[in-house]
Amino acid sequence: MLRIAHLLEAQLRAAMERALPAAAQPLDPQLAPASKPEFGDFQANGALPLAKPLGQPPRQIAQAIVQQLAADPAFGELCLEPVIAGPGFINLTLRPERLAAEVAARLGDPRLGVPTAADEAGGQAPAPVIVDFSSPNIAKEMHVGHLRSTIIGDCLARVLEFRGHPVLRLNHVGDWGTQFGMLITHLKQVAPEALTTADAVDLGDLVAFYRQAKARFDDDEAFQATSREEVVKLQGGDPVSLKAWGLLCDQSRREFQKIYDRLHIALQERGESFYNPQLQAVVDDLRDAGLLVVDAGAGCVFLEGVSGKDGQPLPLIVQKSDGGFNYATTDLAAIRYRFAAAPAGDGASVEHVPFGLVQGEDGKKLKSRAGDIPVLTARMTSVSSTLPPPADALAQLCGQQWRNKLRRSRTCTEDATKRQVLDREAAHLCAHPAQRSRVAQPVGPVGNRTGPPRDRDGVPVGRSELQCGEGEACRESRIGQGQKLAPHEEVGRQIA
Repeated sequence: MLRIAHLLEAQLRAAMERALPAAAQPLDPQLAPASKPEFGDFQANGALPLAKPLGQPPRQIAQAIVQQLAADPAFGELCLEPVIAGPGFINLTLRPERLAAEVAARLGDPRLGVPTAADEAGGQAPAPVIVDFSSPNIAKEMHVGHLRSTIIGDCLARVLEFRGHPVLRLNHVGDWGTQFGMLITHLKQVAPEALTTADAVDLGDLVAFYRQAKARFDDDEAFQATSREEVVKLQGGDPVSLKAWGLLCDQSRREFQKIYDRLHIALQERGESFYNPQLQAVVDDLRDAGLLVVDAGAGCVFLEGVSGKDGQPLPLIVQKSDGGFNYATTDLAAIRYRFAAAPAGDGASVEHVPFGLVQGEDGKKLKSRAGDIPVLTARMTSVSSTLPPPADALAQLCGQQWRNKLRRSRTCTEDATKRQVLDREAAHLCAHPAQRSRVAQPVGPVGNRTGPPRDRDGVPVGRSELQCGEGEACRESRIGQGQKLAPHEEVGRQIA
């Protein structure tokens, strides 16, 4: 329909230019899908905004446009006679034969008529695209708040890939920073084996340890100081700290991958740790630009117009007084890398895709450190346990489609052969659970489907691979055994 819409818009614009030479160019037909089915397929509203500048009633303008459309043979091949409605809307209905030909062409195309980005650019290679999504935190379980980003990001990546763009599915995981200083310091005291042995504790225990570490960090100044020292050692490349950090990351990474595998989502990880070698350069460049201010030993940037509740300028700290870096420094390094030209960076521009904030039942932002947050694996398991097997669900859907055909056959055809075939198809799909799994098997690409021959109306006229060979005989046998027929089978029996 998009190709037809573009063609129709071009015809309308040409008709408007011929009918209204005095109007300011360019003219906009304001073509849109019809607001109601009874108004046709499309409606052109471009006559209404022209009424005031042209000093004419909008219906008169619409009539002049329609007259030009009537003189266009190409428009006559595409649409039925236009209808002017209301103050000057032009309702347009596509010719059924043209619509049918367009649908047939789509069904014969493996891409269903969707062009590639290269096709639209005249053969020029499409630009690469980075889709940054999911982004869970290491040493924490993925929760329901991650699901929306993960699914939306994957959908965008699939669409772009189908269009032919090279897509980098980027997972900016939280694998660096203060939380590792807290966690490593805490584990050294309560579970040191977790820092030297893989999978010594499971991810759920790590989450509990993290909450304990966060509580100690908030209440114990000595623990807080030791944790910050651990962060500095980690950022400085201390071998012992790096080994402990690597074990924690690997364990979380495996658990995340189980979820991604269940969702059939592919991602390339580039976590916050990737930018660690670039953090000092961020601070140095801010200093060279005259933007860095040392305040109480910490490197800060004061942005104009940014202040706290007390009205005092609010600093963005990029280097702590102990020499360590924080999330702001990592984010700045990541942004610089995204914008930098290859091979020093991604050479990308940024477009934000907002999707809101996932909140808890209390209407507040979900916080994993607070506990009692819906864990994603548990929710996915509870939901999947209530769903029917995919093959059975598909069989039910197919059965419903055939039941609809059965109902239409009562009024659209009197051909006994067609009715019997339809009856057998529906009875098989909905009355023989043992055979339903066969429905879920692929039948080939669009335009090359296997299956029974069909007549001009698309109705099967021979034996289908979905039939079990029992059909009416099987149904009548069950009746004889006192079994009750399903509603769709009773309809089929009455038709036959």
